[in-house]
Amino acid sequence: MPLTMGMIKAVILDLFGAGSKTSTITLQWAMSELMRSPNVMQKAQAKVCKNLQGKPKVIEADLINLKYLRLVIKETMRLHSAAPLLLPREASDTCKILGYDVPEGTTMLVNTWEIGRDPRHWEYPKDFKAERFESGMVDFKGTDFEYIPFGAGRRMFPRMMFAQARIEIVLAALLYHFDWELPGGVRPDELDMTEEMGLTVRRKNNLYLHVVVRVPPV
Repeated sequence: MPLTMGMIKAVILDLFGAGSKTSTITLQWAMSELMRSPNVMQKAQAKVCKNLQGKPKVIEADLINLKYLRLVIKETMRLHSAAPLLLPREASDTCKILGYDVPEGTTMLVNTWEIGRDPRHWEYPKDFKAERFESGMVDFKGTDFEYIPFGAGRRMFPRMMFAQARIEIVLAALLYHFDWELPGGVRPDELDMTEEMGLTVRRKNNLYLHVVVRVPPV
């Protein structure tokens, strides 16, 4: 079947649509974790403001210097993998995994949500610690199998770099232009972090915050 222009457009729309949804979910979880960790929020805002030095807005060229912000995003994706199950894999040969015999042709699902919380690979896996990625020893490019929020191999999420840049620039803008507070006297440790499982893992309940403008956006 020849590849028509309509088919090409449909594939492109699917790629951008999927990237937008998972990016939005990751941003919601990032803001949730920052609101639960005021010290991390303060540090992230300070780093962003120091690097932007009074600029009217955040642009893509600024992202290369926002190293701590990237640590925050990586830790968010470790705890809250937007897509908990990767695309199905099929065993091309009979093999053994963790003592289990896997026959050829078996369909398998990779649980990235569970991998990101595995105590064999992560110290204090339930705690939000952005600094754990400071060494740069682990990244999400598909070669470190203890951390694969975008998958790995030939079926890795094709819009990984687009999603990364989108999340970084939006989160940087949110921290640069605004201060954030929990409403109604809610304490950070009282913030509801209930997850709703499905094809994606999003917040079950909406995140409501009070906002104060710091640097007026243009």
